Amino acid sequence: MTPANTADNEVAPRLFRQLPPEVRFVLGDTHYNDPALRAACELSDRLLVATRRGRYPHRGAGVDVRRVFHQLRSQAIEPFNGLFKNVFEWGGQVPVKGLKRTQLIVLSAIVVYQLVLLYQFERQLPLGRGAKALLRAA
Repeated sequence: MTPANTADNEVAPRLFRQLPPEVRFVLGDTHYNDPALRAACELSDRLLVATRRGRYPHRGAGVDVRRVFHQLRSQAIEPFNGLFKNVFEWGGQVPVKGLKRTQLIVLSAIVVYQLVLLYQFERQLPLGRGAKALLRAA
């Protein structure tokens, strides 16, 4: 979790140092496709997979790999982000100030959300469906 007022490509090199050595690929959107970030990846023996600016269709090395990674991302991460923001009504800012407080409230929300998913799983209910109503009833 990083501050929203800091560009992702500026924070990312510091975060790379926290990754386990087994991580070989770093997936990012267009904002991550920057020369300094690419160099930081190469120094840590990782490959940056990031969309490129410009007209489609993109050509060149890695275009098929980027396409697969971003398709997987759009199917896994983006729907979760949308659902998470909807359930906790965080369309804009989180309701606290400061990095530590923000980290605490987001981590707490993730734990609560995981408990909802566990509850639904154990009762063989559709996962994620009705999570907002379930949380409001609690």
